[in-house]
Amino acid sequence: MLRWLIPLIIVAVVEFYSFQAIRTVTKSRIVLIFYIVVTLITIAYIAYQFTQYDRSVGQTHQSMLTMGLFLIFVVPKVVISTVLFGEDIFRFFKGVIVHFVGDNDEGKFMPTRRRFVSQIALGLASIPFASLLYGMTIGKYNFRVIKQTLFFDDLPASFDGTTITHISDIHSGSFDNAEKIEYAIDLINEQNSDLVLFTGDIVNTHATEMHPWIETFKKIHNPLYGKYSVLGNHDYGEYSDWNSDKEKEENFEAIKDLHRQMDFKLLLNDNVKIQKENDSIRVVGVENWGKHFKKAGDLKVASQDISKDEFKILMSHDPSHWDAEVQHDDNNYHLTLSGHTHGFQFGIEIPGWLKWSPVQYVYKQWAGLYENKGRYVYVNRGFGFHAYPGRVGIMPEITVITLKNKGLTV
Repeated sequence: MLRWLIPLIIVAVVEFYSFQAIRTVTKSRIVLIFYIVVTLITIAYIAYQFTQYDRSVGQTHQSMLTMGLFLIFVVPKVVISTVLFGEDIFRFFKGVIVHFVGDNDEGKFMPTRRRFVSQIALGLASIPFASLLYGMTIGKYNFRVIKQTLFFDDLPASFDGTTITHISDIHSGSFDNAEKIEYAIDLINEQNSDLVLFTGDIVNTHATEMHPWIETFKKIHNPLYGKYSVLGNHDYGEYSDWNSDKEKEENFEAIKDLHRQMDFKLLLNDNVKIQKENDSIRVVGVENWGKHFKKAGDLKVASQDISKDEFKILMSHDPSHWDAEVQHDDNNYHLTLSGHTHGFQFGIEIPGWLKWSPVQYVYKQWAGLYENKGRYVYVNRGFGFHAYPGRVGIMPEITVITLKNKGLTV
């Protein structure tokens, strides 16, 4: 019971201030009653749905819809509460001053709420309301192709101009629009890259989530140098309750087999050599290694037959791996491709000006390109979505990276 006390207090405070804002703006009894009824029904629905969550089933479209409704319902009211709480601080100090120094004509310690402050609060609240609603209806499938050119001193000459299409975090169990996914696959194929790399989280939990989408993702063209993939933290079934270890292991094996069915070669702490003329590069793939999640990745095992001087592209789902180990590794991993963060599916990005998301307080490398002493990590913002069924400001991404040799660049 105690664990519910704080959330209940927060809901009570938020609802108190939200009602105050509505009551200050309008005196209509019908509007106030309507607001109370809708609020009570919504709270009851969300509370009921949260109690129905089944860890053996995992995330469903219903649970994601509930999360979206919860955010749309709560976040705008938090904005309202913040503004009105600020007004209450002002009202309190004004009341103190008037009580001890001035004349209190109203006969009340606290001055009356000002209508225009409540109007401002409601206006500000409409911004996250509209944004979250947009994210659930349009933003989650607003795919963006982001192109990046990287220059290296030691890229083999034959591979100058090589292009890589990078996708991550499919989360197929969240999809609900086949037409939009087909469109995204077409976007991938339009890039006509030499190499396609997928950096994990093919499902939310269960292999069966991907079954309706296998043929769709199988349409990704098999490029010149092939299609390779690795596992993400969600692919291990760690966030679900299982009837037995055997059931969990069978699901894990089925998830790994999904990659084969999609014509991707899954790299499990392994690597492949890609040959062109007399030159070669290595594509290395480790299992998930995360500072806050499962550590199954093993760089040494994955690179045991690779020399320090070979050009290497590493696939590692969680960018905290690059931050903790890869960027300092003596084996010199030139480019690491990651995903995992989704950019929190919420933030603000104005190219060249501003890039912010709450996830940056957890991950140093959370979206886009980062560099340390000539070693790069690119964090894909994710193809799909999870938990909140939408995206606000941080759109689903298809990355195209072009590798260039500095010495051959005019």
